[in-house]
Amino acid sequence: MGRFSVGQAMRRVEDARLLTGDGRYTDDIHLEGEAVGFVLRSPHAHAVLGAVDTAAARALPGVLAIYTAEDLVRDGIGDIACQTPMPGKGGTQQIDPGHPVLARGRVRHVGDPIAFVAAETLDQAKDAAEAIEIDFEELPVLAETARALDPDAPRIWDQAPNNLAVLWELGDEAATAEAMAKAAHVTRLELVNNRLVVNSMEPRNALGAFDPDTGRFTLTTGTQGSYKLRHQLADPIFKLPAENFHVITPDVGGAFGMKNFLFAEQVLVLYAARDLGRPVRWNGERGESFLSDSHGRDHVTLAELALDQDGRILAIRASIVANMGAYLSNFSTFIPTGCCVKMFSGQYKIPAAYGEVKCVFTNTVPVDAYRGAGRPEAAYIVERLLDAAAFDLGLDPVELRRRNFIAPGDMPYTTATGLTYDDGDFPAMLERTLAETGHGDLEARRAEAKTRGKLRGLGFACYIEECGGSGKEDARAGLDDDGGITVYVGTQTNGQGHETVYTQILSDIFDLPPDAIRIRQGDSDDLPSGGGTGGSRSLLMGGTVITKAAETVVERARKLASHLLEAAEADLELTGGAFVIVGTDRRVTLGEIARAAKGAGPSLPEDLQGPLEANAKHSGATMTYPNGCHACEVEIDPETGTVKLLRYVIVDDFGTLVNPLLAAGQVIGGTVQGIGQALLENTVYDPHSGQLLTGSFMDYAMPRADDFPEIELTMIEDFPCKTNDMGVKGAGEAGSIGASPAVVNAVLDALKPLGLRHIDMPVTSETVWRAIRAAGGKGAA
Repeated sequence: MGRFSVGQAMRRVEDARLLTGDGRYTDDIHLEGEAVGFVLRSPHAHAVLGAVDTAAARALPGVLAIYTAEDLVRDGIGDIACQTPMPGKGGTQQIDPGHPVLARGRVRHVGDPIAFVAAETLDQAKDAAEAIEIDFEELPVLAETARALDPDAPRIWDQAPNNLAVLWELGDEAATAEAMAKAAHVTRLELVNNRLVVNSMEPRNALGAFDPDTGRFTLTTGTQGSYKLRHQLADPIFKLPAENFHVITPDVGGAFGMKNFLFAEQVLVLYAARDLGRPVRWNGERGESFLSDSHGRDHVTLAELALDQDGRILAIRASIVANMGAYLSNFSTFIPTGCCVKMFSGQYKIPAAYGEVKCVFTNTVPVDAYRGAGRPEAAYIVERLLDAAAFDLGLDPVELRRRNFIAPGDMPYTTATGLTYDDGDFPAMLERTLAETGHGDLEARRAEAKTRGKLRGLGFACYIEECGGSGKEDARAGLDDDGGITVYVGTQTNGQGHETVYTQILSDIFDLPPDAIRIRQGDSDDLPSGGGTGGSRSLLMGGTVITKAAETVVERARKLASHLLEAAEADLELTGGAFVIVGTDRRVTLGEIARAAKGAGPSLPEDLQGPLEANAKHSGATMTYPNGCHACEVEIDPETGTVKLLRYVIVDDFGTLVNPLLAAGQVIGGTVQGIGQALLENTVYDPHSGQLLTGSFMDYAMPRADDFPEIELTMIEDFPCKTNDMGVKGAGEAGSIGASPAVVNAVLDALKPLGLRHIDMPVTSETVWRAIRAAGGKGAA
């Protein structure tokens, strides 16, 4: 194995550039003559939008233009639409009223964009926004997910009775109901999956330009894929062909799903640039992120688990009310439906499953994918049900899982929701985790904690997810004159380390050092299309397609080397960036081959002439099923409700590891986000006014480094994925999937002596303190 080969824990090649200030983010890119944009947002959650008087604002110094919905309608600008409409139950259709770029007729959440001001400076734009006078007629507000379907709830859209966007189902409803009726025991839980603000390190931003000579727009913006945005901007929004749009994604400071989507500001900077004849920039501020970035999660669920007299699962059923916010974002309804319910089997043999999802409108910010995108919600349902069932039946949660695991000999295993797991050893993952946590000594640790007046608990969550192989991917590889290789790929790095893992794959193919390999992503002019990043797809899809392109280049270079060296192709070995005749010192470097192909050197046969480049495509639904077990040990002070994380242990199966160091970083990052949801983060709206009460870091508790113990991670490579040649399984979201249920299960294990069966996230010290007192307990004695 080479120093830079697949499987090595190689440090990130992009870090030197990023850590020394040479990163190039949207805000680092400036165009001559650019204006600055500012969005005037609604202060009301629900109101009729009356007259918008911009006269005084337009007269202020430095103001170039002020745009409202009237301007956009006049110029035929379309609405932002849901890109993943889901079929409704019984043949009904999803209701998508559209998402106006600027509010039209009504505002439907605090932060809804009303006007866009373009000025010479940001301060001038803000002054102008303050001078705009607007007539509002306030309307009743709906800000609570659980109330959305109430008969007397305010209606957000006239075309959506009962605020229902779509009623969706998956599974065998009749078989599940029959199993529930015959079960010896049915465990029921009402669960709240709390709403989260994404809070990427780099807020959203956009820089728009328009070339009147070519009629072409250029948008520079932080995204998870330039190609998807280009297609949305084209015919759906501007009624123009995709070739008229050039989207550039430079370095991106985090995304977590949220930057996959088209936002109003990206449309507005292009619209204003065309109108003004000069570039226009918009940079979001942190406060705007809370009010305008898509949020995550926000489900209210009634979940049920049916078991026989021996504690074996017969069926699972859940009814989910999923908050979509005021508008349907790009992937909105797909996340709680197609991404969530299909994972209801988890790691267990469950003969029957049924899920019903009601996607509802409320007067809140739109909700869409957030790291894990439906899979964390599913794992939370399944793993909380397992622990609650163990509580009900007086069983050890570990023993209940052992009785119900899918065994290695059952693989490939088709679940009740139609997924086929290719491989894995779920029981072994739990047993390894038990050994790592010292599960056998837990009671001694509990007893010791009790002497100090504390409550100790150990919780587990066994997760599995489907990810990785959706859509299509493009790549182009080419040999450079200096002997290096440049590869263009349609995925999009957001900080995960794409450049490094792609470099390792290419280093194996070409036997080149990292500094001879150049990875290019983010420019929609580079390739015909690209799938971007999301759903832990980049290594599988991007790695596969760059391998195809690179291997094609190698074979073409081999033919040329054969000609130049006057040797048989079978006698050539590619080593150290050169083709060598085996057993001799005769060689030709890749740089010499590249230059020869372009005509710099001996004359070549026609079929060997031209740049050494190759294009490749990859498509299909070759999904992967990463899985593992999370364990969390906590100690609770019953006098204050404070929860302290003592240990956190993970055992994961990601198949073949391209870079264990990067995989570990992804797992730890996702785990921290999952723990953050379980213990700290919560997005709270005032139920009467719809005002966001947690609109800054003063009120929204982000996790910090000192909130966590060292995360102890073991990654098992015993089960290479059988659905792809690389043997890889996605790792980017796994941490966020197992973490939340593991933490909540640990807290409830500590509180079990008090008879507490469930607490909703976030499990804050106040929540725990109140729960202890409601249960009649004051201490650990």
